[in-house]
Amino acid sequence: MVNLGTQPIRTQSDISEFEAEMTLEERLPEQSILDVFINSADRDPDATALTMLITGTEDEEPRRVTYKQLLGQIMRAANLFAAIGGEAPGVAFMLPALIETHVTLWGAETAGYAVPINFLLQPESIAELLKASEAKILVALGPHPQLDIWEKALAIREQVPGLVLVRVSPPGTPPEEGVIDLAGALMAQPDDHLTFGEARRGSDLAAYFHTGGTTGVPKLVAHTHRSQLVAAFGGAVMCGFRSDDVFTATFPLFHVAGTIVGGLSCFMAGVELLVMTPAGLRNPAVVASFWRLVAQYKVTIVGGVPTAIGAILQTPIGDHDISHVRAGATGASLLPPAVGQKFKEVTGCTLFEILGMTEASGLISIDPLCGTGTAGSVGWALPYTNVDVLKLESDGGLGAVCEIGEIGVVAIKGPHVSPGYSVPEFNSEVFVDGVLNSGDLGCKDANGCLYVAGRSKDLIIRSGHNIDPVMIENAMSTHPAVALAAAVGMPDPYAGELPICFIQVHTSDEVTVEELMAHAQNTIDERPAWPKIIKIVDEIPLTSVGKIFKPSLRCDAAKLVVSNLLREQLKLPDAHVQVEAGGPRGLCVTVCLSETDASSRSSVEKKLHDFLFETRVEVGS
Repeated sequence: MVNLGTQPIRTQSDISEFEAEMTLEERLPEQSILDVFINSADRDPDATALTMLITGTEDEEPRRVTYKQLLGQIMRAANLFAAIGGEAPGVAFMLPALIETHVTLWGAETAGYAVPINFLLQPESIAELLKASEAKILVALGPHPQLDIWEKALAIREQVPGLVLVRVSPPGTPPEEGVIDLAGALMAQPDDHLTFGEARRGSDLAAYFHTGGTTGVPKLVAHTHRSQLVAAFGGAVMCGFRSDDVFTATFPLFHVAGTIVGGLSCFMAGVELLVMTPAGLRNPAVVASFWRLVAQYKVTIVGGVPTAIGAILQTPIGDHDISHVRAGATGASLLPPAVGQKFKEVTGCTLFEILGMTEASGLISIDPLCGTGTAGSVGWALPYTNVDVLKLESDGGLGAVCEIGEIGVVAIKGPHVSPGYSVPEFNSEVFVDGVLNSGDLGCKDANGCLYVAGRSKDLIIRSGHNIDPVMIENAMSTHPAVALAAAVGMPDPYAGELPICFIQVHTSDEVTVEELMAHAQNTIDERPAWPKIIKIVDEIPLTSVGKIFKPSLRCDAAKLVVSNLLREQLKLPDAHVQVEAGGPRGLCVTVCLSETDASSRSSVEKKLHDFLFETRVEVGS
């Protein structure tokens, strides 16, 4: 049975002692994901594994599932998927946060492999993911008044020959021809043994997680049973999870944050997961009543992405008793210092950062939740793994280890690293000689703490000067009116790029661009990093897990520049500008001129020639 140790991890020396006491194999003999649920059910069968809220109202009677019940449901699901999909079937799912989502995910990994799908994607993209993963089964939420998941599932079935559709619907929903009802089908399967032989294990494929864009050949990252187990073990140890913890399960299960640290790590330690409605912190009612729910369900660890944490901190605690909270945990994107400071002011607890990556089976490093916290740091590497900061060579390769404080590329090595992508051609620049190139820029301090400076691809390069957008964003986030800040490179014919910062303000605050510009110049030390433009927007685009979606903002920045150029320099106010992400130069700008302005085509082409993006100038509608 997994041995998480008896002493909490607080420092780097604690990790070293922990590793010296036992080998990884001695501490983590488990080889199958199913072993985690067997062990937890054996240890305390009646302990609550999942508490499910549907509405989050004060008088709601939540649905609770014990560890024994969860194990039984996972067994049933594994037997069902093997029965309808054959040997080691690929099981895709499009589901919000539900108990059935956990049952589907872990049952799929037990019988074959899971393919978690972001249900917000378009049907055509999802169909390509299913084809690339060779999934045989799709589990989807049935008809719903707010969500169009079922409509997408039906459209996808038409595009993927032989796909078996399994529906998750409330009891009493009328049957649908050619569709398997999950609840009824599960009850027809045994819950005390597997009908198809042994559970998948070791180096067997456990899951394919989609990463990257939604165009071109899908990038699917392979997880094995052992890689997920090692990552989850590291998460449980570094978070100091205990069997009396209650953790807010707000990360979606199509993302590794929800699957590993917000899922499997918790189950290893016997934690209770509080599922805060199917929409989680995307549900305004949950945000508005968050601290009441924390008090009502005696939450001990508050989890969420930084943008969601920032939102709940706008909700007054009032007279709710949140004394059970011992820590906060955040990841999926970098934490603005202002949010961390406010969390401390509001709760009296530290908000600890977690660094994860799909290619590392979900986790890389953690600022230990039992420690004192290191502001701005994502802590230390998981036990039995290595994280180095390496010099970036001129040819794009990784070189020697950087000095203390020197910025380089974060590189990871260990048994939690993915064996690679489903398409081997994608591996060449990411997986090199057993080392994972994260693409993150970072440095280490004298204590070995890791600090992430942002994504290498997000660097703003102004006349050869590398500007970290996180520095700009953190500075702008300290302004009391700023809810969210996002800095990207704005195309410039002379400097290549100039920094532009998009600002989303709190709805109750009023602030001018001039005030924000003054704040930038007073708080950003590097003059080249002062934003050339600050643009206040109604809403900064986010991904489905709350990360700022910078490709969209880069397009907006390029469109703004080109539109201004056409209007002010070439006197073409009616020209239409369209910007798309992608292509060999990152962006493609199309300018469409009216027939009246056709004579200006060569002038437009000449003006755009000096920019680094691709350009097209067309005439006509």
